[in-house]
This record gives sequence, C-alpha cells and structure tokens, in this order.
Amino acid sequence: MIVALDGTVLVVAQPSMRRDLGASVAQVQWTSTAYLLTVAAFLVVAGRLGDRYGHSRLAITGVLGFAAASAGIALAPGVGWVIALRAAQGFFGALLQPATLALLRLAYPPDRLATPVAVRTSAIGVAAAAGPLLGGLLVAHLGWRAVFVVNVPLALVIAALILAVRVPEPERTGAGRPPLGSAALLVAAVAALVHALAGVPAYGWTAPPTLLGLGGAAGLGVLLVRWERRGAHPLVPAAVARSMPVMASMALLLTASGALSGALFTATFLLQDVRGLGAYDTALRLLPLTAVMVAGAPLAGFAQRRFGARRIALTGTGLVALGIAGLCTEALTGAGGAVLGAGFAAVMVTATGTVVGDAPPGYAGVIGGLKQTATNVGPAFGIALAAGAGAGTEAGAGAGAGATPALLALAAVGLLPASLLPGRPRGAAAGDLVGEDAGQRGERAPAAHGPADGERR
Repeated sequence: MIVALDGTVLVVAQPSMRRDLGASVAQVQWTSTAYLLTVAAFLVVAGRLGDRYGHSRLAITGVLGFAAASAGIALAPGVGWVIALRAAQGFFGALLQPATLALLRLAYPPDRLATPVAVRTSAIGVAAAAGPLLGGLLVAHLGWRAVFVVNVPLALVIAALILAVRVPEPERTGAGRPPLGSAALLVAAVAALVHALAGVPAYGWTAPPTLLGLGGAAGLGVLLVRWERRGAHPLVPAAVARSMPVMASMALLLTASGALSGALFTATFLLQDVRGLGAYDTALRLLPLTAVMVAGAPLAGFAQRRFGARRIALTGTGLVALGIAGLCTEALTGAGGAVLGAGFAAVMVTATGTVVGDAPPGYAGVIGGLKQTATNVGPAFGIALAAGAGAGTEAGAGAGAGATPALLALAAVGLLPASLLPGRPRGAAAGDLVGEDAGQRGERAPAAHGPADGERR
C-alpha cells in the first residue's frame, strides 16, 4: 500500500519539484524511471533472498530502507540526489513487495487465500486513488518534499505491525551460496527491458535506442536461461518454472496490467488534450474505475472460491477488453472505466491468489517476486504499446482511438493464460492439491522436485 501511495503521490509533486530544483523535464522523468528500473530488476532476487533468510526479516529491511530513502529525498539539495535516492527507494521497495505476498502464503492455507489477497488488492486501489488527492493537498500547503515525509511514519507503523505479527517461517531453501550469476543477469535483463520500454514514447519502436535495449534484454535473457540450466541452485527453481498455474498467472498479470495502464495513458491524454479538461476533472472522470476495482476485489475473491480461477479469470479478461473499448474512444464513458475496473479486479485477485496459493511454501518469496515483476513490466509495455500506436501525440482523438485495437489485442492475448488456470476443484477445497494432506499445506518445505504439474485439477 505504501508503495502504491508513493507512486501516485509523486505524479502530482513532480511539477513543483521541477520548479524548486531547477530541473529539466528529462531529469524529472528520471525520478520515476530510476525507481521503476530498480524495483522491477530486483523483485525476483529479493524474493529468493526472503526464501533463504526469512520474509519477515526482509520485509523489515525493506520498509525501514524505504523510509530512510524517503527522508533523504525530502532533504535532497538537488535533482541528482533525488534520482539516486529514488533508485535506492526502488531497491527497498523490491525487498518489501515479494515479502508481503510470501507472508500471506505462510499465514493462510491455499483455500483461504482469496480473501486476504482481495483485501490487499483493495488496499492498493484505495492508495492509488487517494494518492493524487493527498499529494495535491500536501504540495499546495507544505510543498513537494512533504509527500516523501509522509512515508516515514507510515513505514514505521508497518514495521511495528510486522514485528507484532508472528508468522511461522518455512524451512529455508537454496542451500549453498546465493546464485549471484543468475541474479546479475536477471537484474541486467529486466533493467534493459524496462529502460527500452520507458523510452518508446520518446523514440518509438524502431529507433536505435529502443532496438538496442530490446535486443540487449533478449540476449541477456538467453544467457540467463542457459546459466540457470547449468546451475546447481538456480534463482528460479525448477518446481516454480515448471508450474503451469504459476507461469499462466504471470502471463495473465502482465497482459492485464499492460492493457489497463495503456488504457489509462490513452484516456488521460484524450481527456486533457482533446477534451481540454484539467488534471482534477480528469481524475474525477476516471474515479469509477478505481471505485469499482476496490469494491470488486472482495467479490472476485468470493467468486473464485465458488466458481474456480479459470472461469473468473476468463470473465475478467473479457471485461478488461470491453472496458478498454468504452474508455479509449471519444465517448470516454464512465461506464467503460467501471467495466475495466471490475475486470481488472477479477484478474488481479484470481491470478494473484492462484500464483501465491500454488507456491510451495519454501518458494513463496521467489514466486511473489515473479508476480510483482509481471505487474511492473506489464504497465511499461502497455504504455509503450499505446504510445507507439499514437496515444499522447498531437494527432488528437484519432491517435487515441488508434491505440485501442493494439490494447484490445493485448487484452485478448490474456485469454490464453486465463484458460490455463485451475478450474473449480471437485471433491476438494479450492486451491488444495489432489492427494495432499494437511501437513503438506505450508507446515513444511516441499520436496526438492516440487509439486507435479498434473497434481492440480
């Protein structure tokens, strides 16, 4: 929640920051890009460290480091310090996010995960919606530095809660040294990919910087796969890489979050540049999306338990596509945003519940890191796709409407991984493994080979 709040508050604070520090537009953009690069690059590594050294310990380190970096930004004398500390903030945010999902997996059995995951999704939605309003008040009355000061007491409260709530840790996995080679390759590959995608709105898909970045990310990815296959203790264990529910959930989260972010990017420019609305009126027009997402998350959790992950994910993906069609046109209906919010809530709760619930307890951290990576890379890809199709250019409504087919295609791709999620279990509680006894659901670490793909109905 604190990470989501920080990201949306910063958007409102950036114009004031630019004036106060005498920064260029490119430098201000890097206050966001530096954070995005580091948080996306280190999520899986952070999850693996949590599996090895303990998720509570990593969560405490992440939240206190996040607070320290926020305090440093509030005192920063120049934009260079802000950029550097935002990168540090992204690193500590990467430590924090997989740990929260892993702690949920350890605290709840698979058949009871849907409700806490839904609460988590709603909290993120509330934070994202409240961020611009809180940021506007803070900047107007106290200045841009106040938006970072507010992170400090919030982080201290979270740290106290983590210390107060005792969650049993599983047996530590990954004997031997941490896979430093795999970690370095993954960090470099994800950083290259996100950096290339972030530059698409400025350069386009066919520009040399974009092609070089994408090519470098692909090359590093190939090296990573070969390195992982040779390693005795890979960064992503075979039990995780071979899990169909986990991999399908990752793909679904990537496509859905990309489609949502691309649609919001397109709608924002249509409302402001074509309709001539201000930032506040734009936020009001998009409020139904957030409101329905917050309210719909608990309903999605209930529906998943009743009807199974596959049906809810397919329905949610269809609603995402329908909402994009209504939101990214000249009509810009509030109903389109509401439908998009309902669909995304269904996809997010279902895919997150599936990926976390299917995680062997000893690998909950690395799976949480993979999930968060998908939801960080997805928006970068979606915005790049929308910008490459003309959204945000001076072409106006025509360019915005031109982005709609590309975003619809991205949402439609999500139907394939959605169809691969588990159906409604027969004769067993949702999320249980066939033939699994109570002692195998989180009370001890899994066997070295992990659960077989065919064990889940």
